This record gives sequence, structure tokens and C-alpha cells, in this order.
Amino acid sequence: MAPLHLIALIAALLSAGLMAGLFTGYSYSVMPGLKILDDRAWIAALQHINRVIINGRFMTAFLGSVVFALAAVILGCFLDDKSALPWTIAGLVCNLVMFIGTMAKNVPLNDRLEAAGDPAAIEDPAALRGDVEEPWIKWNHVRGIASLLGLAALAWALYTTGLNA
Repeated sequence: MAPLHLIALIAALLSAGLMAGLFTGYSYSVMPGLKILDDRAWIAALQHINRVIINGRFMTAFLGSVVFALAAVILGCFLDDKSALPWTIAGLVCNLVMFIGTMAKNVPLNDRLEAAGDPAAIEDPAALRGDVEEPWIKWNHVRGIASLLGLAALAWALYTTGLNA
């Protein structure tokens, strides 16, 4: 059981790290970089990014951050030494905040941008951008912070596991 727990914990840590890097990268570079675009170009850029991000690499890390953390929690319940379990649970909770925030907040905003259609044909692109940009960025910060905290908790869980091996 211990080797499977270790594998699940490492996979959860790597997945959380990928998500933390992605979402914080959006916070400190992508969205500030896109801010200079006019409204139609901003909408077009977000639409394109939202289409290409749904791929196997993203989905593996995105879903893996929750699935692998859950597996590590379940497997950790069967270990004699449960000292890493609270940190693993904390990592899972943070990854769930990231996952649920993405699905409940960012994805509907992405869908709204996509449903608007061709940016050149949008009657009031400034209004659409005004409705989407601020909440999207706010929730991206939330999921970035949640991912970073999840990464830290899982790293500490792995460290604790190594101390007691």
C-alpha cells in the first residue's frame, strides 16, 4: 500500500504544480499582457485560448490534481503512519477549490465569450468584456492561490512521508 500511496502523492503534487503554474502564470503575465488589446481582440484572444486549452495535457493535470490527491487520501487512510494524512487532505481540499472554482466560475464566463460568436459581429464588445474580464481575473486569482496552497500542502505531505519512511 505504501508504494501506491507514494505514487499517488507524487502524481498529485506534480498535477497541482502544473495547475499552480498555469493559473498563476495567467495572473502575472497572460491577463496583464492581454489587457492592452482592444475589446474585440481581447474577446478573440480569450476565445482562442479557451478552445486550445482543452487538450489531453491540460485535462490530465486538471483532473489529476483532484483524482490523484483523492487517491493519496484514500490510500493514506490505510497506512500505519498517518502523519501525512492531514496535509494530503488539505492538498485535496485546495485542489477541489481550484476545480470547483474553475467549473463554477471561469468555465461559464468562457462559455459566455464563446457564445458571443465572431468578435467582429458583436454589437457591444466593450459591454461583454466589462461583464467578463474582472470576474474571470478574480476567480483566476482564487484558483491560482488555491493551487499554490494545494501544492504546498502536498509537498509537506510528501516531506512528512519521507521523514517517517
